[in-house]
Amino acid sequence: MTKRMQVLVEAAELRRMQAEARTRGMTLAEWVRATLREALRSRPSGRAATKLAVVRASTQNSFPTADIDRMLEEIERGYGAA
Repeated sequence: MTKRMQVLVEAAELRRMQAEARTRGMTLAEWVRATLREALRSRPSGRAATKLAVVRASTQNSFPTADIDRMLEEIERGYGAA
């Protein structure tokens, strides 16, 4: 379900928004929706403490590894086996 939203802006701001939308080949409504969605996406979601806990937990893992030259050699050898 869609809802209507009314926003009051200064005339000069509206002209700039219209020009930006026109530059992008969009209607003003499309530009406003896209801009608002981008603003929401760019804002971090979740609590910082939770994210830090996940990062800290991931560093507790211990996996076998080798130096880079050996790993690259094994990868190349694997390509030849196929």
